[in-house]
Amino acid sequence: MNQASTEPANPGAIPLPPSEPGSLHALVLQSLDDDQAQEIVSIPLEGKTAIADHMVIASGRSTRQVAAMAQKLAERIKHGGFGHVRIEGLPAADWVLVDAGDIVIHLFRPEVRTFYNLERMWGFDGPSGAA
Repeated sequence: MNQASTEPANPGAIPLPPSEPGSLHALVLQSLDDDQAQEIVSIPLEGKTAIADHMVIASGRSTRQVAAMAQKLAERIKHGGFGHVRIEGLPAADWVLVDAGDIVIHLFRPEVRTFYNLERMWGFDGPSGAA
């Protein structure tokens, strides 16, 4: 729960954009933080596409962690009153997509994330300009 902390949990991590307390975006970011997701990135999509307002990308250390994060996230979104989500890729859990309507969440194993490099595809290079 590094939300109150001024320093990111991961050294060199990209600061996450502020979220409105109680919003779906805040719930997603907090859930991933609680489940010890690595390298959480939130990309604002407003004005770029109509598919969602935000894309959140994070990594898990193993397929088991990626699958667990996706399932817990879906439960928390439902219990938070934001409706049901669609989950794709759960059986293999190398890359799991969680479609929560206004937010699309991609959960990867690190090697798969590096291969697809979604951050670069969406023009997000992070703080140093290097993806």
